[in-house]
Amino acid sequence: MCSAGSGRGPDTGRGPDTPDADVLIVGYGPIGQVLSILLATRGWRVLVVERWEKPYTLPRATSFDGETARTLASLGVGGSLAEIGLPADAYDWRNAEGRSLLRVELAERGVHGWPETTTMHQPALEAVLCARAERLPNLRVLRGYEATGLVDGGTGVELTATDTAGGRLRCGASWVVGCDGANSFVRDHIGGRRTDLGFSFDWLLCDVVLHEPRVFSPLNVQHCDPARPTTAVGSGPGRRRWEFMRLPGESVAELNRAETAWRLLERFDVTPENATLHRHTVYSFQAAWADEWRRGRVLLAGDAAHLMPPFTGQGMCAGIRDVLNLSWKLDLVLRGAAGEALLDTYPRERVEHVREAIDTAVRLGRVLCVTDAATAASRDASLLAGGADTGRGGQHGVAGPPLRTGLLYTGIGTAPVPPAGEVMPQGRVRHEGVTGLFDEVVGTGPVLLGSADPAVALEEPQLTFLTGLGTRVVHMVAEGAEAAPGAAVDVDEVYLPLMKAARARFLLVRPDHHIYGAARTSRELTALVDRFRSGLLR
Repeated sequence: MCSAGSGRGPDTGRGPDTPDADVLIVGYGPIGQVLSILLATRGWRVLVVERWEKPYTLPRATSFDGETARTLASLGVGGSLAEIGLPADAYDWRNAEGRSLLRVELAERGVHGWPETTTMHQPALEAVLCARAERLPNLRVLRGYEATGLVDGGTGVELTATDTAGGRLRCGASWVVGCDGANSFVRDHIGGRRTDLGFSFDWLLCDVVLHEPRVFSPLNVQHCDPARPTTAVGSGPGRRRWEFMRLPGESVAELNRAETAWRLLERFDVTPENATLHRHTVYSFQAAWADEWRRGRVLLAGDAAHLMPPFTGQGMCAGIRDVLNLSWKLDLVLRGAAGEALLDTYPRERVEHVREAIDTAVRLGRVLCVTDAATAASRDASLLAGGADTGRGGQHGVAGPPLRTGLLYTGIGTAPVPPAGEVMPQGRVRHEGVTGLFDEVVGTGPVLLGSADPAVALEEPQLTFLTGLGTRVVHMVAEGAEAAPGAAVDVDEVYLPLMKAARARFLLVRPDHHIYGAARTSRELTALVDRFRSGLLR
């Protein structure tokens, strides 16, 4: 049983007005794990209810991007990522003749300070997160309990869960977050409509453990062969995944046989003599999202809120973006530093991101999932005429998709004022004699960054407000420049050029690394902070 500390056990006599936890999370996959750790490290009592008695031992997701790696590192598990993951060198889309139709080069150190794409074995990642959670005494995980009832009392929520023997318990919490996957009980409780793009195909998934080390370059390949569209991707050290699309007229039963898997794998020199077929199964991907992510004190995240085709590797990453966005807002609401209306910005901001990610995955899926030879030939000609090399920057943009709505500085209008909404990259800095990535050396949370000293530029009420939120107030200087004690040196020249390009001396950055807004003068900085405070308290 994965349990993090003793905590207070569920009390069948308690109700929503006397909660067992500040936040109750349903589901303990990677999304529930990350959310629980983010909240528990902020000091909140977190209770997780998970229907399965033991962790799932088979892989599902096979990669994460640099932004996700940055979030995982902030949980204190950055040192383990190299052990469970393998950076990808490129992502190549090839036609039946092996010519590149699309290609993305992937940097081993991207704009977030981490590899742009890391392939991994998901059970290994979950084990690392579980071990981190076990060191948090205010985080408790109840395994073997399936959520069966949920009542929102307005000031708190009561969840009923049932074990395999039919025993029932009731748990009270101030807030409930459903991280319980595609067949989410919590989503069904919220109700509401679901948008489904109707883009779905059946694929045979084959997870393979190689007996001897092999080098695959590029590590991730889509074979856009109309005779059998095929995916070949890394899934952590010593492991690889092949996926084969079901062809028209082919039955699921025929495809989902070990003999079929080995026959299809033979093309890639994968046989029973040099590999173990860890698992084979046929699955259908979906492109859908819930239209309502919050109702009262109940919220959704991860696959409970959205499902996407696998072609951008963004399913798990999108879920981790969900909980990074949600966790700091829940923290402020629980502390009384923000009004509950702040939580309405969570679905507003995340739905737009998710829809964009799903649309991109569907467009790429339409490139791959072609089984008609004439249509494939036309596709190939069009893509080859446009050039196969898409350059650097990763599958998911340079630093990540910007926010266009929500808690952002809008100046006197309604649209965000650039660079508000953009994702802050991460470089190395030197601070108080230590050199390393910004998050590790300076810390995470809200950041007020300035090419001039923000503490001097701010008036006392605004400085007190920001420090009360735990804001890191950082004066950034260039290498070799004279600076007052406490200044940070921009070793990789990431931050000062960014401020110069924005024509700003100050940037206020949210805990999820999105820039809230920029200011040029002390007066503008005061207005910026005041607007941020009013946005939290409205």
